[in-house]
Amino acid sequence: MTFNYQIIVEYDGTNYSGWQSQKNGPSIQKEIEKAIKKLVKKKVQIIGSGRTDAGVHAIGQSANFFCDKLENEKKFLSSLNYFLSKKSITINSIKKKKLKFHSRFNAKKRTYMYVIINRKNYLVLDKNRAWLVKNKLNIKSMKKAIKLFLGTHNFNAFRSSSCGAKSPIRTIEKSTITKKGDKIFIIFSSRSFLQQQVRSMVGCLKFVGEGKWDINNLENLLKSSKRSQCAPPAPPRGLYLQKVTY
Repeated sequence: MTFNYQIIVEYDGTNYSGWQSQKNGPSIQKEIEKAIKKLVKKKVQIIGSGRTDAGVHAIGQSANFFCDKLENEKKFLSSLNYFLSKKSITINSIKKKKLKFHSRFNAKKRTYMYVIINRKNYLVLDKNRAWLVKNKLNIKSMKKAIKLFLGTHNFNAFRSSSCGAKSPIRTIEKSTITKKGDKIFIIFSSRSFLQQQVRSMVGCLKFVGEGKWDINNLENLLKSSKRSQCAPPAPPRGLYLQKVTY
């Protein structure tokens, strides 16, 4: 009899080509599938809630896979993490779900967090986990600007040229900025995002914070839908898939 299990995954994406398995380069998906195969003695395909690009991290990526019944889920989780311990990947939980559960299609909301460190000195501990911005950022201006993203818009200007989504229309349910010391945390929640959308929005907010743009520039970009007018996307190292809600 086949069972369906959901796992919540945390990983450092620095040395990976992304979540999805690919011919060239290591992937998070491939490493987890290899570890599961060692335990269940069968080839297993895991289904992620969404793809994260090369260098992007996750705190709460959700995935599911099908296999025979696991007699001891806690022991399985411990053994799985043993095999992943040197891969910068950990599985924080495992839970049996209904057979129809699908990590991607059943997701109601995805929340991403972007971390900027605003200081002059180079990063050491957070080198691959945040974006160092040396120019002083005006948080007040950025907080006003981020409100423009709320609601339903055509985000064509904010997606990569390789984005395969049929429609550029997306609804942003939450967009916030908080500052703690020299760290700036930017949060976006939506049912789904376009490829590079979050990083492009953060890149635009940086322009506003630096004074290169004002709110009118961002508003005009949203209306124009022209990718060529968008600010360069923020680097992947500061981006985290924080949570997937069902």
